[in-house]
Amino acid sequence: MITATNLFIQYGNRVLMDDLNLVLQSKDRVGLVGRNGAGKSTLLKILAGHLVPDGGNITRPSESTLGYLHQDMVLPRGRTVLEEALTAFEAAKAMERRLIEVHDQIATRTDYESASYLALLEENAHLNDQYELVGGAAMEANAEKVLKGLGFKQSDFNRQTTEFSGGWQMRVELAKMLLQKPDYLFLDEPTNHLDIESIIWLESFLKDYPGAIIVISHDRTFLDNVTTRTVEIEAGNLFDYKAPYSKYLVLRAERREKLQSSYENQQRVIAQKERTITRFMAKASKTKMAQSMQKQLNKMERIELDDVDTTSMLIRFPPAPRSGEIVLEAHKLSKHYGALTVFDGVDMKLDKGDRIAFVGQNGQGKTTLARILVRDLAATKGDVKWGHNVHIGYYAQNQSETLSGNLTVLQTIEQASPPEMRPRLRALLGAFLFSGEDVDKRVSVLSGGERARLALASLLLKPINLLLLDEPTNHLDMLSKEVLKEALIKYDGTLIVVSHDRGFLAGLTNRTIEFRDHHIKEYLGDVNFFLEKRALSDMREVEMRTNSKPGPSAAPKRELSHDERKKITRAVAQAEKKVERLEAEIAGFEALLADPVFYGRPDAQKQLQAYQDAQKALEVAFAEWEEADKEMKELL
Repeated sequence: MITATNLFIQYGNRVLMDDLNLVLQSKDRVGLVGRNGAGKSTLLKILAGHLVPDGGNITRPSESTLGYLHQDMVLPRGRTVLEEALTAFEAAKAMERRLIEVHDQIATRTDYESASYLALLEENAHLNDQYELVGGAAMEANAEKVLKGLGFKQSDFNRQTTEFSGGWQMRVELAKMLLQKPDYLFLDEPTNHLDIESIIWLESFLKDYPGAIIVISHDRTFLDNVTTRTVEIEAGNLFDYKAPYSKYLVLRAERREKLQSSYENQQRVIAQKERTITRFMAKASKTKMAQSMQKQLNKMERIELDDVDTTSMLIRFPPAPRSGEIVLEAHKLSKHYGALTVFDGVDMKLDKGDRIAFVGQNGQGKTTLARILVRDLAATKGDVKWGHNVHIGYYAQNQSETLSGNLTVLQTIEQASPPEMRPRLRALLGAFLFSGEDVDKRVSVLSGGERARLALASLLLKPINLLLLDEPTNHLDMLSKEVLKEALIKYDGTLIVVSHDRGFLAGLTNRTIEFRDHHIKEYLGDVNFFLEKRALSDMREVEMRTNSKPGPSAAPKRELSHDERKKITRAVAQAEKKVERLEAEIAGFEALLADPVFYGRPDAQKQLQAYQDAQKALEVAFAEWEEADKEMKELL
């Protein structure tokens, strides 16, 4: 159990946390929520021991383990993806090395009756139990399973981690933590760099996680599927709800409504008493009574309303100019970078009023196609024909990062503004929460969320009828995402959205285009319809593979990759080695049991039980070896 008591944090004149208390039980599933800048990441750093509060205490069991995934992690250089993931098993590897030493000694020593030999047998049995408990025998298979779940391909395993972007390196770090299975798992925006498939896989993994989890996320669906408790930080205070995110919203609204009602009732009572006291004080005969009433009023525990930040963006896209019925048509589009094929032979038609979501694994070409469609990138092959009077608005995935840090907020939007909009720029910035002196801030000092709001504001400067947004919700808090989604629902032009946020996409689009294996596939529905159809399709594929039996017309065996061949032969070698170790262990026991004096020893029963356990383990090991050998003969 982790306990935080009377936490206090202050930055300059701003109190970020004031006397906060929190208890985290060993099986809790907590979503940590609040507006950007409320202190969520700060609280996580304090709980993880990475930051010391100005006041208060943190207690955690000394023997417990903790994993903390944050946005500033850097992987060491010089390892492949698989090698880095396997560093999660350092304890298991140390056991494995010691087991090899112990087995070698058991196999070569003949002093079967000595105390040191018995101690060696006991250590061997204990190490075997612990090795199995930590998953040592299956550590490579488990590492590959988790890496694939997070989106890595088999061909990625032997590539250096430095060959990957920061987002993919973050996935390696996440894989290590999931494999380590610490008692307390702290995740700060774990879905930021994941695609929909990887997010769904992570949800499934975390549902069965044996320890406690605290997660910061702006993905509403992810929070609903993973957490059972929501902790909100608001204006320096902490509010704890025993419910996932969507239920928390309902409970919070009910709590605030009741608090508002109680506050108003109390204010009426106070006003009435104050009027009575004033009237009585004017009469000498009732002064004493008035003074008594005033004392009672002073002792009354006053209800205070939460200092809630309800400010939000005010987004309304201008009416879309009239365009032709066909907005664009793409024919046989292909994009290659040298030998790398991003996609090939893509056909696509966009009609006026279409609302499309681009989904699929990272690296499949969603952003690349988006850039081609908005004339920001040339295709290798194929062509795009744009319809009549098409005016494009484009929000790039890194749009906020391309803003000039030397300019102020006002200067940035003035550069992008047509002359007729200049008188209304300050009002527009105010709608995006830049008011007063905020407009004179340099872009370089803005937070990620502030930069995203500024980039979105630029889209409202000119009327557009084709709006393409690539990951627009990055850096936006929950409330800002809801405001943006509502504005997009009301937008009357043609829309394309690239996003991994299922909650944001749900109900927003009526066509979903999946990018997969260098091609696209269209689904006539929103993201939930797509996920439902994909799940059914995947189930059918599994059933076909399960029910298919090889016959005279069976297809030829698939050519195995070098890594697959290596994995199969390694499995056979490991099985053989396990059989040899157990046979040597049993031989040592049998030599010990052959001595009649042994049966008078106080630990005789314990050694007999260990001997029987080793015999059973040998039977299992033989079966594993036979299965691995059979698979090798069938596939190689």
